[in-house]
Amino acid sequence: MRPSWLVLTLVVFTFAISCFALLSPWQFDRHAQQKVQNEAVARSIASQPRPIDEVLPGGAAPNATTQWAQVRLTGTYLPDAEVVARLRTVQGEAAYEVLAPLRTAAGTTVLINRGYLRPDERVRVPDYAPPPTGSVTVVARARADESVSRDRATFADDTTNGELHTYSINSAVVAEATGLTMRPGYFQLTPEQPGVLNPLPLPRTEAGPYLSYALQWIAFGIMALLGWLYFSVREVRPGGALAEGAPGTRQRRPSVAEQLAQDEAADEAEGVTGGINDGDAGLRTRQPTPPR
Repeated sequence: MRPSWLVLTLVVFTFAISCFALLSPWQFDRHAQQKVQNEAVARSIASQPRPIDEVLPGGAAPNATTQWAQVRLTGTYLPDAEVVARLRTVQGEAAYEVLAPLRTAAGTTVLINRGYLRPDERVRVPDYAPPPTGSVTVVARARADESVSRDRATFADDTTNGELHTYSINSAVVAEATGLTMRPGYFQLTPEQPGVLNPLPLPRTEAGPYLSYALQWIAFGIMALLGWLYFSVREVRPGGALAEGAPGTRQRRPSVAEQLAQDEAADEAEGVTGGINDGDAGLRTRQPTPPR
């Protein structure tokens, strides 16, 4: 019941509970999300494009089930309302992504991701081709809106051409910046579609390390509890390994005062009455008791 042992017990159990209740479930959730994404991508590759109202009826937003589904859209691009998404990474390299609203034949406006561009030598948005004019039919993959940071909103920072820049690909953010009314989600153009730049690649359909990470956190929690149990058993045993003076434990070195007290006790036991201190050598010499 020493305070140090109680603190150690609290730390061990807190760590173990965190492993079982927080860290491993977090990795299990990421594994489940990755599995859902892999299945959605596989369905998208195997299926044929369908009209957007069949995939997302009633203006529904893409979700985990419908994301990556291929949809067919017919409408007209609105090049004056294009937005550039910055601070993006495509295949491990910096990139910009170009977003263009498209007004469909049904009268709704959807956000189209035309693909990516690499920064130029000045780390600026390079020149790129405008979207085609007139009515076009495109095939794109449905994507859910990205989350928006409160500290980062859409802004116009390029005084050369007045481009709108955003940190997140979100239809509500683009709608607010452009004054348009858009349906939720955005749609990523597939290769060889009208208006596509460099088409974005599909994510890799691999399981990832999340399942192994989850099992490792469980193993760490079990190891911590087993280690605590092992040393607890050793401690409560008579003459436990952690008790003072037990074999195999390191003894505390006596202080200088304790050493002097032990020497005085030894002197009295041997009949020695005094001694002198050699200040230069730091050695203690004993003088015999004079005869009576």
